Amino acid sequence: MGTSKFDIADYLDSKEMIAEYLNTVLEEGDNADVINAIGHIAKAIGMTKISEQTGLSRPSLYKALSDGAKPQFATIMKVLKAIGGQIQVNPKMSA
Repeated sequence: MGTSKFDIADYLDSKEMIAEYLNTVLEEGDNADVINAIGHIAKAIGMTKISEQTGLSRPSLYKALSDGAKPQFATIMKVLKAIGGQIQVNPKMSA
């Protein structure tokens, strides 16, 4: 019996799951974690579909969303829109 490598993209199969995953990473992760999470979501939805919706080539998307990448803010916003996400700012509750 063989084992397969865990891939979070295999579990991001609904808008609710995608939103929960991205919100958790936004709350707990750093910049690199957020970029990786957006990449996982794009992979789950399909890079070809994301490419068509953003106007960015698939190789550009893979490069922009890879480990250690520092994509432009405009690229992140295009991909967020394509994956059905949005940025919303809420006031932080004081402790």
